Amino acid sequence: MGGIKLRIHPLFYPLGLYYALTGRIFIFIVYTVTAVVHELGHSLVAGEKGYRLNKITLMPFGAVVTGDLSDMDFKDEISIAIAGPMVNLLVALFFIASWWIFPETYAVTDMAVSSCLSMALINCLPAYPLDGGRVLSAFLSLKIGREKAQKVCKVLGVVFAILFFALFILTIFKTVNFSVLFFALFILSGALNSDKEAGYIRIYNGVSVKKLKKGVAVKKIAIEKSATVKRLLSLLDVDAINEVDVYDGEKKVYTLSQEKIKKIIEKGELSSCISKHVGL
Repeated sequence: MGGIKLRIHPLFYPLGLYYALTGRIFIFIVYTVTAVVHELGHSLVAGEKGYRLNKITLMPFGAVVTGDLSDMDFKDEISIAIAGPMVNLLVALFFIASWWIFPETYAVTDMAVSSCLSMALINCLPAYPLDGGRVLSAFLSLKIGREKAQKVCKVLGVVFAILFFALFILTIFKTVNFSVLFFALFILSGALNSDKEAGYIRIYNGVSVKKLKKGVAVKKIAIEKSATVKRLLSLLDVDAINEVDVYDGEKKVYTLSQEKIKKIIEKGELSSCISKHVGL
């Protein structure tokens, strides 16, 4: 997946086993696929905004992308966070619309719609590691700073975990719903680890010596000097030697080497113009 590490959360296995033992393995597979589609939404928007995901953790109720949020623009953070639920909603609307044209597909796609809608709604809860918690953290960070925002999200996460634990206890008196228990554990785990698994990371370290020994391509890029560093980052190929020609209108005024590109990106000023870094 383009250098992105894939990790499976420990709670994912017992939840899958639970669904298998209760004869609902197909439902679990549908929800897993829905989680992957959800993650694609994050990945696509992250790429468009100049970020590359570091690690994907497949969890019982979604997928979480992780890394360092210290230099991410808060607006970008919000856009990437809401992309997952938005993709789920669009997929659900697509299938719902198909029912009007092909009613016979209802029986096949009904579960897909239900899983997409539930995935989108669940992820809107303002608790880590759900997308709603990321959006809340970004908004609060603008007002009270990242550290205090993380503390608020942790407290909310614990509160939601307690509420879902209480809901699970109530189900014991009727029909025991272990999915609620897994979700409570999931939220609690996210609340206790929100500092370590907070969000996204942009990666560009140039091409390794190991890759150079095998041979790599040289990629030429042309960009206007007023473009942002973030836009430049989105165009780079991590598996190639990048050379960037900077233009002022139709005139080439500067060429960025691989080393110069790396130094510019390491500054972390993603919203600044390229011209600032090359003295134009």
